[in-house]
Amino acid sequence: MKKPHQALHTVLKAACATVATVAFTGLVAANTAHAADASNGKVLADAHNCAACHGPNLNKPVSPEYPKLAGQHADYVYWALRQYQMGTSNPHLGRNNPIMQAQVQSLSQSDMKDLAAYIQSLDGDLVQKK
Repeated sequence: MKKPHQALHTVLKAACATVATVAFTGLVAANTAHAADASNGKVLADAHNCAACHGPNLNKPVSPEYPKLAGQHADYVYWALRQYQMGTSNPHLGRNNPIMQAQVQSLSQSDMKDLAAYIQSLDGDLVQKK
């Protein structure tokens, strides 16, 4: 027969193992919840008329103040879009550009991941400095 403190120890170990299993399962599910869809990203880029500012193939901006997007890393593009969406509500993370803020307000996080995947898939003139 187990003593009370041994029984409590056994119950505590079982509870910790259960919590760890549930947390790991949730983490795996969260990471596999959405695989970015570049073809949907193209549809979104066309619908939001990104080329109006960023130019044909998102590689020839209509003004030097607009960036070339084609070929940019998806992670960077996604985070930039999220920052525009946050706008000035978070001065530490948000980006302040009224045009881009208006463009991204209706986008879900999945939409932004799709756009980012599409932009990364494009051939562009971006060059890494060495």
